[in-house]
Formats: sequence, C-alpha cells, structure tokens
Amino acid sequence: MTPQELLAARDRVVPDVIAGGLSVLFCGINPGLMSAATGHHFARPGNRFWPVLHRSGFTPRQLRPSEQEELLTYGLGITNVVARASARADELSDEEFREGGRLLALKVERLRPRWLAVAGITAYRTAFGEPKARIGPQERTIGGTRIWALPNPSGLNAHWTLETMAEEFARLREAAREERR
Repeated sequence: MTPQELLAARDRVVPDVIAGGLSVLFCGINPGLMSAATGHHFARPGNRFWPVLHRSGFTPRQLRPSEQEELLTYGLGITNVVARASARADELSDEEFREGGRLLALKVERLRPRWLAVAGITAYRTAFGEPKARIGPQERTIGGTRIWALPNPSGLNAHWTLETMAEEFARLREAAREERR
C-alpha cells in the first residue's frame, strides 16, 4: 500500500460487520487509513485486535482482517464510534465522538446485541459522557444491551500487553457466555 493510497482513504467509511441479535458487537474508535484503504476493520499490521480476539477464545483461530465476515458465524460483529477514517484518533473532535455515541446507541437499539464492547476507554468516556468510566463492564445499558469498555488494541497502546488485553477480552467472553445460560 503506497502512502498516496493511504492518504486517499482519509474520511472513507468502512462498512460494519453486523447482524441482529449478536452476542458481542465490538466497536472500534474509528477506522484507520489502512482499514479504510482495504475495507477491513483493524487492518493495520501492528493492531492487536485479531490476535487478542483469538487468544481470548472468541475465535477458534486467528482471523485475518480480510476474513472479518466470518465473525458473524461466531455471533460477533464490528462497528465504530466514529465512521470516518483518519490517520490518528486525536484528529477527531469531542463533538464527533458525542454524535458517534448517539448514532451508535441508535444502531444498538435496532440490532440488540447482548453486549456492546467499545475498544478504547477514552472514546467510550467521550462518546457517552462518562469521564470516570473504567475498563470492564459498565453500569449504562442501551435497551437490553450491556456495555463493556475494552482497552484499545492499537499497537500504540503500550499500557496493555497482548496477554493482559487477551485476559480482559476473555472476561467479556466469559460474561457473554454466562449470560447465554
């Protein structure tokens, strides 16, 4: 992928991987340029979403971004808080996050996943006006949908290792499994 191709992807939207009644709808902050250029969520090679999803037990093998549609067979999906692609999340305004949170809530009300998992605590705090939110299950619900704030899987998030991130994702997986019983 050339730098020109990446720059041309700015402001593009990556289509959601969604269906009604999912077990977990994962929600990224917004698509990066690599995701927008390829049309695949979490496509940057350093992003840890796909390895963490597998290590946490959500998928039986590590999927490639190009296999994202396979998530639906596991009752999983992907969307974003803010739809438009940017090189960095800090290019987005608080207003975009708040509007993204409003639109996300409407989407969740329509699709009714059991869990909405927002991968990025700062994005969650801003989008939903909860500045003190912490990683983990949230008090807030959207209709019958529970919310879990996850660490951002970007390679830039050095506070979380692959292992600690997989442990947090596994906590969500276990909660979603327990709820199905």
